[in-house]
Amino acid sequence: MKALVAFLRWAPPKVWASVAVMGLGQMLYRQYAKGLIFLALEAVSVWYFATRGVTDLIGFFTLGTQQEDLWLGIAGDNSMTMLILGIFAFAILGFTAALWIAGIRDAAFTARAVAQGKKPRTFRQTLAALADEKFHVTALCLPLVTVVLFSVLPILFMILIAFTNLGGEIVYPKLADWSLDAWRKLTSVGQLGSTFGKILSWNVVWAISTTLINFLGGLSLALLLNKKNVRFSKFWRAFPVLAYAIPGFISMLGFKFMFSQSGPINSMLVDAGHNSIFFLTNDASAKWWARGIGLFVNAWISIPSIMLMASGILTNISPDLYEASTLDGATPFQQFRKITLPFVLFSTTPVLISQFVGNFNNFGIFFFMRSGVISNYGDYFLASDTDLLINWLYNLSVDNNYYSVGAAISLVIFAITSTLSLAVYVRSAAYKQEDTYQ
Repeated sequence: MKALVAFLRWAPPKVWASVAVMGLGQMLYRQYAKGLIFLALEAVSVWYFATRGVTDLIGFFTLGTQQEDLWLGIAGDNSMTMLILGIFAFAILGFTAALWIAGIRDAAFTARAVAQGKKPRTFRQTLAALADEKFHVTALCLPLVTVVLFSVLPILFMILIAFTNLGGEIVYPKLADWSLDAWRKLTSVGQLGSTFGKILSWNVVWAISTTLINFLGGLSLALLLNKKNVRFSKFWRAFPVLAYAIPGFISMLGFKFMFSQSGPINSMLVDAGHNSIFFLTNDASAKWWARGIGLFVNAWISIPSIMLMASGILTNISPDLYEASTLDGATPFQQFRKITLPFVLFSTTPVLISQFVGNFNNFGIFFFMRSGVISNYGDYFLASDTDLLINWLYNLSVDNNYYSVGAAISLVIFAITSTLSLAVYVRSAAYKQEDTYQ
């Protein structure tokens, strides 16, 4: 971009023609096909903004000015639709600006080639270049457009929703407005703010606990099954693999049935002369039962994958290290702490980070096991005492139309997981000492 600006300082008038009208510079250099394409794209852009693009840009800032009135037959504005169309209009505006800069750059490069005594490229030569030395541009066009349409724009829409008052009582046909109301609710001392604090603290405890339990459990199984004195190790290794092979939601529903009020575990308790236990209900006594069962079910599903990964890592550790440490008088625990654990942590740090993020956003465990359960104690707002932020977000936005609060919670989730993941990774041996364990 700096080179382009420096070139434009002494660029010939033909290049400046592309600044005024897209494609005009190309036409003046007799690149008529390329110039007509730029001109046609500019014409389409001008037509779009003249017919509705400007209206969509204004609607992005106002989020609607006319509320629907069925009695008077007045068709009102839909704030959510206007926000989406406004984002799309800004995307078109950005694309047009990028196209305008590309046209100026192309005219500038053509002018430089002419100044050096070269002939400008023909349209056929330009197409051939896109299939040869500039093939990377051709190959990246479709993925870039797809990412923008299906990833960037929806994420941007979600971020912007968090800064409106859309949701609750303010849904269509009522008009929304730009507001920090969702953030005030989450940080207030009211019921919604109190619920946010409780769920966030439990979510952090859950993510750390499950990650540690899964890692230590998987590593312990791998160490046990890799012992030479364990007979039929392949046979025993098959059982965790079977648990891993069964789809997770089937395992969750199976455990939900086992711990239900009329399930086999309560039936055995009653047959033994004990009272049945409310494992998964909305009763206050079920809080820690349900949380403990959630930890157990998550471990059941996740430990086998850690075990398989750790088993592969353990086989790559040289036996000479253990033999040398044994001769030096190292105990088995010292060998584990100084040899095994550093190697495993070095190889699994990125996986552990992804496990932490996955556990932090683990929607399925409590959704399948306690779906529809709302705590009737403890001042919870549309949530249960086992809900994670992702579950509460779902209850708020999908079931109860609190869109702005749900979007704000999703931003909090992103901020926590991305910050912790990056902070842990850059301080890990996998990042700092990449060549140490090669």
